[in-house]
Amino acid sequence: MQDFNSFSKNSGQNNQQSLIDLVTNLSNKFDGKSQDDLYRAILQEAEKGKKNGTLSNQEIDNFVRYIEPFLDDKKRKVLYKVADKIKKI
Repeated sequence: MQDFNSFSKNSGQNNQQSLIDLVTNLSNKFDGKSQDDLYRAILQEAEKGKKNGTLSNQEIDNFVRYIEPFLDDKKRKVLYKVADKIKKI
């Protein structure tokens, strides 16, 4: 899996493995980069997806539901903030 769109398309198939692949890919891609770098990259990819019709608000909500159990309260708040910002694109 290379991106959020791949995760969304496969979310009905083997969700746990798809999530592991997504998190591993993102972790490797952003290792050593700042939180701001990650935030900008997520928003940039989300904007592309929203504009070309490959990312819906429902898919964003699904992604949040899969990720939130793995995060502490502080990171969960950041996740919600990012998701809300993406939905407004």
